Amino acid sequence: MIPLQNTSENKTSLVVEDEGQKTDPSPCVLGYIPVIYYSILLGFGLPVNILTAVALSKLASRSKKSSYFYLLALTTSDILTQIFIIFVGFILQTAILHRKVPNAFIHMVSVLEFSSNHASIWITVILTIDRYVALCLPLQYRSLSYPERTRKVIISVFLASFVTGIPFYWWSDVWRDPRTPGLLDRVLKWVHCFIIYFIPCTFFFLINSIIILRLRRKSEAKRYKLRIGKTTAILIGITTVFAVLWAPRTIVIIIHMYVASVHKDWRVHLAMDIGNMLALLNTAVNFFLYCFVSRRFRDMVKEILGMQRPRRTMEGKKVQIDNFSDSLKPMEVPQATTI
Repeated sequence: MIPLQNTSENKTSLVVEDEGQKTDPSPCVLGYIPVIYYSILLGFGLPVNILTAVALSKLASRSKKSSYFYLLALTTSDILTQIFIIFVGFILQTAILHRKVPNAFIHMVSVLEFSSNHASIWITVILTIDRYVALCLPLQYRSLSYPERTRKVIISVFLASFVTGIPFYWWSDVWRDPRTPGLLDRVLKWVHCFIIYFIPCTFFFLINSIIILRLRRKSEAKRYKLRIGKTTAILIGITTVFAVLWAPRTIVIIIHMYVASVHKDWRVHLAMDIGNMLALLNTAVNFFLYCFVSRRFRDMVKEILGMQRPRRTMEGKKVQIDNFSDSLKPMEVPQATTI
Protein backbone atom coordinates (compact mmCIF):
# COMPACT_ATOMS: atom_id res chain seq x y z
CA MET A 1 0.00 0.00 0.00
CA ILE A 2 1.30 3.46 -0.78
CA PRO A 3 1.23 5.35 2.53
CA LEU A 4 -1.02 8.37 2.64
CA GLN A 5 -0.61 11.68 4.34
CA ASN A 6 -2.06 12.75 7.67
CA THR A 7 -5.63 14.00 7.77
CA SER A 8 -6.74 17.15 9.54
CA GLU A 9 -7.82 14.96 12.44
CA ASN A 10 -4.33 13.56 12.73
CA LYS A 11 -2.75 17.01 12.70
CA THR A 12 -4.61 18.16 15.78
CA SER A 13 -4.36 14.98 17.81
CA LEU A 14 -1.65 14.07 20.30
CA VAL A 15 -0.04 10.67 19.99
CA VAL A 16 1.51 8.73 22.85
CA GLU A 17 4.90 7.26 21.95
CA ASP A 18 6.32 4.06 23.32
CA GLU A 19 8.36 6.06 25.79
CA GLY A 20 5.26 7.73 27.14
CA GLN A 21 5.95 11.14 25.63
CA LYS A 22 3.35 13.11 23.66
CA THR A 23 4.30 14.73 20.38
CA ASP A 24 2.41 16.39 17.57
CA PRO A 25 2.49 14.51 14.29
CA SER A 26 4.49 16.10 11.50
CA PRO A 27 2.38 18.58 9.50
CA CYS A 28 1.34 17.94 5.93
CA VAL A 29 3.39 20.71 4.32
CA LEU A 30 1.61 20.40 0.98
CA GLY A 31 -1.81 21.01 2.51
CA TYR A 32 -4.62 20.25 0.07
CA ILE A 33 -2.28 19.89 -2.90
CA PRO A 34 -2.18 16.04 -2.67
CA VAL A 35 -6.00 15.89 -2.57
CA ILE A 36 -6.22 18.04 -5.70
CA TYR A 37 -3.38 16.14 -7.39
CA TYR A 38 -4.85 12.68 -6.78
CA SER A 39 -8.33 13.82 -7.81
CA ILE A 40 -6.98 15.15 -11.12
CA LEU A 41 -4.84 12.04 -11.59
CA LEU A 42 -7.82 9.75 -11.05
CA GLY A 43 -10.25 11.86 -13.08
CA PHE A 44 -7.85 12.00 -16.02
CA GLY A 45 -5.86 8.78 -15.68
CA LEU A 46 -8.74 6.34 -15.25
CA PRO A 47 -10.59 7.28 -18.49
CA VAL A 48 -7.29 7.33 -20.38
CA ASN A 49 -6.40 3.85 -19.12
CA ILE A 50 -9.85 2.53 -20.00
CA LEU A 51 -9.42 3.95 -23.52
CA THR A 52 -5.97 2.32 -23.69
CA ALA A 53 -7.43 -1.03 -22.59
CA VAL A 54 -10.14 -0.88 -25.29
CA ALA A 55 -7.59 -0.03 -27.99
CA LEU A 56 -5.17 -2.75 -26.92
CA SER A 57 -7.93 -5.35 -26.69
CA LYS A 58 -8.98 -4.60 -30.28
CA LEU A 59 -5.37 -4.75 -31.48
CA ALA A 60 -4.82 -8.01 -29.60
CA SER A 61 -7.93 -9.61 -31.07
CA ARG A 62 -6.90 -8.61 -34.60
CA SER A 63 -3.20 -9.43 -34.54
CA LYS A 64 -3.08 -12.19 -31.88
CA LYS A 65 0.33 -10.87 -30.77
CA SER A 66 1.51 -11.74 -27.27
CA SER A 67 2.93 -8.26 -26.77
CA TYR A 68 -0.53 -6.69 -27.04
CA PHE A 69 -1.91 -9.11 -24.46
CA TYR A 70 0.88 -8.21 -22.04
CA LEU A 71 0.33 -4.49 -22.57
CA LEU A 72 -3.40 -5.02 -22.01
CA ALA A 73 -2.66 -6.84 -18.74
CA LEU A 74 -0.34 -4.00 -17.71
CA THR A 75 -3.07 -1.44 -18.40
CA THR A 76 -5.59 -3.52 -16.41
CA SER A 77 -3.26 -3.62 -13.41
CA ASP A 78 -2.77 0.15 -13.67
CA ILE A 79 -6.56 0.60 -13.58
CA LEU A 80 -6.75 -1.59 -10.46
CA THR A 81 -3.94 0.42 -8.88
CA GLN A 82 -5.79 3.67 -9.50
CA ILE A 83 -9.02 2.28 -8.07
CA PHE A 84 -7.58 0.64 -4.94
CA ILE A 85 -4.78 3.08 -4.07
CA ILE A 86 -5.90 6.48 -5.35
CA PHE A 87 -9.68 6.19 -5.00
CA VAL A 88 -10.25 3.75 -2.12
CA GLY A 89 -6.98 4.19 -0.24
CA PHE A 90 -6.52 7.94 -0.47
CA ILE A 91 -9.61 9.82 -1.62
CA LEU A 92 -12.22 7.64 0.12
CA GLN A 93 -10.43 6.52 3.31
CA THR A 94 -8.30 9.57 4.00
CA ALA A 95 -9.80 12.61 2.33
CA ILE A 96 -13.52 11.75 2.71
CA LEU A 97 -13.90 9.31 5.62
CA HIS A 98 -10.80 10.52 7.51
CA ARG A 99 -9.97 6.85 8.18
CA LYS A 100 -13.11 6.38 10.27
CA VAL A 101 -13.47 2.83 9.00
CA PRO A 102 -12.73 -0.54 10.64
CA ASN A 103 -9.06 -1.45 10.77
CA ALA A 104 -9.82 -4.80 9.14
CA PHE A 105 -11.20 -2.97 6.10
CA ILE A 106 -8.06 -0.82 5.86
CA HIS A 107 -5.82 -3.90 6.02
CA MET A 108 -7.87 -5.75 3.40
CA VAL A 109 -7.57 -2.75 1.09
CA SER A 110 -3.82 -2.84 1.72
CA VAL A 111 -3.69 -6.40 0.37
CA LEU A 112 -5.50 -5.33 -2.81
CA GLU A 113 -3.26 -2.28 -3.20
CA PHE A 114 -0.07 -4.32 -2.95
CA SER A 115 -1.47 -7.01 -5.24
CA SER A 116 -2.27 -4.52 -8.00
CA ASN A 117 1.18 -2.94 -7.57
CA HIS A 118 2.93 -6.28 -7.87
CA ALA A 119 0.87 -7.28 -10.92
CA SER A 120 1.68 -4.05 -12.74
CA ILE A 121 5.41 -4.39 -12.18
CA TRP A 122 5.78 -8.11 -12.81
CA ILE A 123 3.69 -8.06 -15.98
CA THR A 124 6.31 -5.59 -17.23
CA VAL A 125 9.06 -8.05 -16.24
CA ILE A 126 7.34 -10.82 -18.23
CA LEU A 127 6.97 -8.46 -21.21
CA THR A 128 10.71 -7.73 -20.98
CA ILE A 129 11.50 -11.44 -21.13
CA ASP A 130 9.09 -11.84 -24.07
CA ARG A 131 10.90 -9.09 -25.99
CA TYR A 132 14.26 -10.71 -25.26
CA VAL A 133 13.10 -14.02 -26.72
CA ALA A 134 11.56 -12.26 -29.74
CA LEU A 135 14.75 -10.38 -30.59
CA CYS A 136 17.46 -12.80 -29.52
CA LEU A 137 15.74 -16.15 -30.23
CA PRO A 138 13.44 -15.28 -33.15
CA LEU A 139 13.26 -18.80 -34.59
CA GLN A 140 12.04 -20.25 -31.29
CA TYR A 141 9.74 -17.35 -30.46
CA ARG A 142 6.65 -18.58 -32.29
CA SER A 143 6.76 -21.93 -30.48
CA LEU A 144 7.36 -20.32 -27.07
CA SER A 145 4.99 -17.35 -27.19
CA TYR A 146 1.44 -17.68 -28.47
CA PRO A 147 -1.94 -16.34 -27.22
CA GLU A 148 -3.01 -19.41 -25.23
CA ARG A 149 0.25 -19.59 -23.29
CA THR A 150 0.31 -15.81 -22.89
CA ARG A 151 -3.11 -15.84 -21.22
CA LYS A 152 -1.99 -18.58 -18.83
CA VAL A 153 1.14 -16.60 -17.93
CA ILE A 154 -0.88 -13.45 -17.29
CA ILE A 155 -3.36 -15.30 -15.05
CA SER A 156 -0.46 -16.87 -13.14
CA VAL A 157 1.14 -13.45 -12.58
CA PHE A 158 -2.10 -11.98 -11.23
CA LEU A 159 -2.62 -14.94 -8.88
CA ALA A 160 0.99 -14.78 -7.68
CA SER A 161 0.63 -11.02 -7.14
CA PHE A 162 -2.40 -11.57 -4.93
CA VAL A 163 -0.57 -14.23 -2.91
CA THR A 164 2.46 -11.97 -2.42
CA GLY A 165 0.13 -9.15 -1.36
CA ILE A 166 -1.40 -11.12 1.53
CA PRO A 167 1.53 -10.63 3.99
CA PHE A 168 1.09 -6.86 3.62
CA TYR A 169 -2.17 -7.14 5.55
CA TRP A 170 0.13 -6.24 8.48
CA TRP A 171 1.65 -3.18 6.76
CA SER A 172 1.87 -0.35 9.30
CA ASP A 173 0.48 3.12 8.70
CA VAL A 174 3.61 5.28 8.67
CA TRP A 175 1.56 8.48 8.79
CA ARG A 176 -0.14 7.69 12.11
CA ASP A 177 2.30 5.31 13.83
CA PRO A 178 4.82 7.27 15.96
CA ARG A 179 6.83 4.24 17.08
CA THR A 180 10.13 3.14 15.57
CA PRO A 181 9.61 0.44 12.91
CA GLY A 182 9.86 -3.01 14.49
CA LEU A 183 11.26 -6.20 13.02
CA LEU A 184 8.05 -7.11 11.18
CA ASP A 185 7.80 -3.57 9.77
CA ARG A 186 11.36 -3.66 8.49
CA VAL A 187 10.99 -7.11 6.96
CA LEU A 188 7.82 -6.07 5.13
CA LYS A 189 9.36 -2.80 3.93
CA TRP A 190 12.52 -4.50 2.65
CA VAL A 191 10.48 -7.22 0.93
CA HIS A 192 8.32 -4.48 -0.59
CA CYS A 193 11.35 -2.58 -1.89
CA PHE A 194 12.85 -5.70 -3.45
CA ILE A 195 9.58 -6.88 -5.02
CA ILE A 196 8.52 -3.55 -6.51
CA TYR A 197 11.90 -1.95 -7.31
CA PHE A 198 15.28 -3.62 -6.82
CA ILE A 199 14.55 -7.01 -8.45
CA PRO A 200 12.45 -5.64 -11.36
CA CYS A 201 14.93 -2.85 -12.11
CA THR A 202 17.77 -5.38 -12.15
CA PHE A 203 15.83 -7.45 -14.70
CA PHE A 204 15.07 -4.36 -16.79
CA PHE A 205 18.66 -3.15 -16.80
CA LEU A 206 20.22 -6.52 -17.64
CA ILE A 207 17.76 -7.64 -20.32
CA ASN A 208 17.46 -4.23 -22.01
CA SER A 209 21.26 -3.97 -22.05
CA ILE A 210 21.55 -7.41 -23.66
CA ILE A 211 18.96 -6.48 -26.31
CA ILE A 212 20.69 -3.20 -27.19
CA LEU A 213 24.19 -4.75 -27.26
CA ARG A 214 22.96 -7.65 -29.41
CA LEU A 215 21.42 -5.23 -31.91
CA ARG A 216 24.62 -3.19 -32.06
CA ARG A 217 26.80 -6.25 -32.65
CA LYS A 218 24.54 -7.55 -35.41
CA SER A 219 24.50 -4.12 -37.03
CA GLU A 220 28.31 -3.93 -37.01
CA ALA A 221 28.72 -7.49 -38.27
CA LYS A 222 26.19 -7.23 -41.11
CA ARG A 223 26.94 -3.59 -41.95
CA TYR A 224 23.33 -2.50 -42.02
CA LYS A 225 21.26 -0.66 -39.49
CA LEU A 226 18.95 -2.77 -37.35
CA ARG A 227 16.16 -0.74 -35.84
CA ILE A 228 14.49 -1.42 -32.52
CA GLY A 229 10.89 -2.53 -33.06
CA LYS A 230 8.02 -0.46 -31.78
CA THR A 231 7.13 -2.94 -29.05
CA THR A 232 10.72 -2.99 -27.83
CA ALA A 233 10.87 0.83 -27.89
CA ILE A 234 7.66 0.94 -25.83
CA LEU A 235 9.15 -1.56 -23.39
CA ILE A 236 12.33 0.46 -22.91
CA GLY A 237 10.23 3.60 -22.39
CA ILE A 238 7.98 1.89 -19.81
CA THR A 239 10.87 0.48 -17.80
CA THR A 240 12.83 3.75 -17.86
CA VAL A 241 9.84 5.80 -16.69
CA PHE A 242 9.13 3.26 -13.96
CA ALA A 243 12.72 3.29 -12.66
CA VAL A 244 12.78 7.10 -12.52
CA LEU A 245 9.35 7.67 -10.95
CA TRP A 246 9.60 4.95 -8.30
CA ALA A 247 13.15 5.71 -7.17
CA PRO A 248 12.27 8.63 -4.80
CA ARG A 249 9.61 6.64 -2.94
CA THR A 250 11.90 3.63 -2.50
CA ILE A 251 14.67 5.82 -1.09
CA VAL A 252 12.29 7.57 1.34
CA ILE A 253 10.98 4.23 2.65
CA ILE A 254 14.54 3.19 3.54
CA ILE A 255 15.20 6.57 5.15
CA HIS A 256 12.01 6.18 7.18
CA MET A 257 13.20 2.83 8.54
CA TYR A 258 16.67 3.88 9.65
CA VAL A 259 17.02 7.67 9.76
CA ALA A 260 13.85 9.58 10.62
CA SER A 261 10.16 8.92 11.16
CA VAL A 262 7.47 10.32 8.88
CA HIS A 263 5.43 10.99 12.02
CA LYS A 264 8.14 13.12 13.66
CA ASP A 265 10.03 14.80 10.80
CA TRP A 266 8.10 17.05 8.42
CA ARG A 267 10.92 16.80 5.85
CA VAL A 268 10.49 13.02 5.58
CA HIS A 269 6.72 13.59 5.51
CA LEU A 270 7.16 15.97 2.57
CA ALA A 271 9.54 13.59 0.78
CA MET A 272 7.08 10.70 1.21
CA ASP A 273 4.24 12.83 -0.18
CA ILE A 274 6.26 13.75 -3.26
CA GLY A 275 7.56 10.19 -3.70
CA ASN A 276 4.03 8.77 -3.65
CA MET A 277 2.77 11.39 -6.09
CA LEU A 278 5.55 10.59 -8.55
CA ALA A 279 5.10 6.82 -8.19
CA LEU A 280 1.38 6.97 -8.89
CA LEU A 281 1.97 9.23 -11.88
CA ASN A 282 3.42 6.11 -13.50
CA THR A 283 -0.11 4.67 -13.82
CA ALA A 284 -1.20 7.42 -16.22
CA VAL A 285 1.72 7.98 -18.61
CA ASN A 286 1.81 4.80 -20.69
CA PHE A 287 -1.01 6.00 -22.99
CA PHE A 288 1.13 8.92 -24.20
CA LEU A 289 4.13 6.63 -24.69
CA TYR A 290 2.05 4.26 -26.85
CA CYS A 291 0.71 7.18 -28.90
CA PHE A 292 4.20 8.60 -29.40
CA VAL A 293 5.76 5.34 -30.56
CA SER A 294 3.03 3.40 -32.36
CA ARG A 295 1.08 4.72 -35.34
CA ARG A 296 -1.13 1.64 -35.24
CA PHE A 297 -2.15 2.45 -31.66
CA ARG A 298 -2.85 6.08 -32.58
CA ASP A 299 -5.03 4.96 -35.47
CA MET A 300 -6.96 2.60 -33.22
CA VAL A 301 -7.57 5.35 -30.65
CA LYS A 302 -8.84 7.66 -33.41
CA GLU A 303 -11.09 4.88 -34.66
CA ILE A 304 -12.55 4.31 -31.18
CA LEU A 305 -13.15 8.04 -30.70
CA GLY A 306 -14.83 8.28 -34.10
CA MET A 307 -12.11 10.52 -35.51
CA GLN A 308 -11.12 8.03 -38.20
CA ARG A 309 -12.90 5.37 -40.21
CA PRO A 310 -11.89 1.74 -39.63
CA ARG A 311 -9.01 0.75 -41.88
CA ARG A 312 -10.06 -1.42 -44.79
CA THR A 313 -8.58 -4.88 -45.16
CA MET A 314 -5.61 -4.82 -47.49
CA GLU A 315 -4.87 -7.40 -50.13
CA GLY A 316 -3.62 -10.81 -49.09
CA LYS A 317 0.14 -10.55 -49.15
CA LYS A 318 0.32 -7.08 -47.63
CA VAL A 319 -1.92 -8.10 -44.75
CA GLN A 320 0.29 -11.09 -44.04
CA ILE A 321 3.38 -8.89 -43.94
CA ASP A 322 1.68 -6.27 -41.76
CA ASN A 323 0.69 -8.88 -39.18
CA PHE A 324 4.32 -9.32 -38.23
CA SER A 325 5.82 -6.70 -35.95
CA ASP A 326 9.19 -5.25 -36.89
CA SER A 327 10.42 -6.36 -33.49
CA LEU A 328 9.75 -10.01 -34.35
CA LYS A 329 11.92 -10.15 -37.46
CA PRO A 330 15.05 -12.32 -37.22
CA MET A 331 18.06 -10.17 -36.50
CA GLU A 332 20.01 -11.50 -39.48
CA VAL A 333 17.51 -10.08 -41.99
CA PRO A 334 18.27 -6.53 -43.25
CA GLN A 335 15.85 -3.75 -42.48
CA ALA A 336 14.66 -3.45 -46.07
CA THR A 337 13.90 -7.16 -46.35
CA THR A 338 10.41 -8.42 -45.57
CA ILE A 339 9.43 -11.84 -44.29
